[in-house]
Amino acid sequence: MNIQPLADRVLVLPAPAEEKVGGIIIPDTAKEKPLNGKIVAVGEGTKDEKMILKEGDNVLYGKYSGTEIELDGEKYLMMRQSDVLAIIKK
Repeated sequence: MNIQPLADRVLVLPAPAEEKVGGIIIPDTAKEKPLNGKIVAVGEGTKDEKMILKEGDNVLYGKYSGTEIELDGEKYLMMRQSDVLAIIKK
């Protein structure tokens, strides 16, 4: 990865949107944005807020969180640590 988020920002690779629901194939235009993903890069944090998220964490975030970025043909979301709602434990 050739990108390093600054301060309290994280780079998230969104989970793929669901292709099928109950045997019905959903077209691209009707798919809902995924609300979970995997963190691929983290910043250093700020002097007031320690970075608790780390690379590899599976997270849940808000529907309108982050800024979409495209790197090497892949779509990512750049967001602040405070936009992440929860870490998904498996």
